[in-house]
Amino acid sequence: MIIGLTGGIATGKSTVSLMLKEKGFPIVDADQIAKEAVMPKREAYIKIVETFGEGILLHDTSIDRKKLGSIIFKDEGKRKALNDIVHPVVRRKMKEETNMYKKNGYKTVILDIPLLIESNLLSLVEKVLLVYVPQTIQLRRLMTRDSSTEKEALSRIHAQIPIDEKKKYANAIIYNDGTFEDTKKQLNELIHRWQLICK
Repeated sequence: MIIGLTGGIATGKSTVSLMLKEKGFPIVDADQIAKEAVMPKREAYIKIVETFGEGILLHDTSIDRKKLGSIIFKDEGKRKALNDIVHPVVRRKMKEETNMYKKNGYKTVILDIPLLIESNLLSLVEKVLLVYVPQTIQLRRLMTRDSSTEKEALSRIHAQIPIDEKKKYANAIIYNDGTFEDTKKQLNELIHRWQLICK
């Protein structure tokens, strides 16, 4: 079974992803693949620099993710331009990794995709697992995590589909506004309910 793990920014999806990894489930991490895709000299990197200019580069010629982020979070057109460059590369690599795990005998593969719904990638997965917290908690966590202002944090949250709207796409929801143990318990119950096995 291929499961799409998603959430909103600062909902704790990475925590759940780590829990699944510790249980032996293979994780295909879209963010990690995207980071590798934009490393200097790679195909996507060259197109990004052509599109956004050298002003987005750090001294070591790598992309200043914070600077690029501040550009695309304010401008829908520029966000789409970036996605049009990066997403096809990420999608291709995710399919390759998924097929590799399947060939190696894994019965369940987790696709960790923050923008699973926004990027229209639902066709890649059989079930959607949503990590959820109310937006008030999401906002507070994001401001704390990134030392950002409320305005900055809200602009990042609003760049995604509202977390409450994502619920309708989910086959299961893990509520991550309690303790670490609460989250772990919900995940264990879900693994049992969906009869998930690694190999």
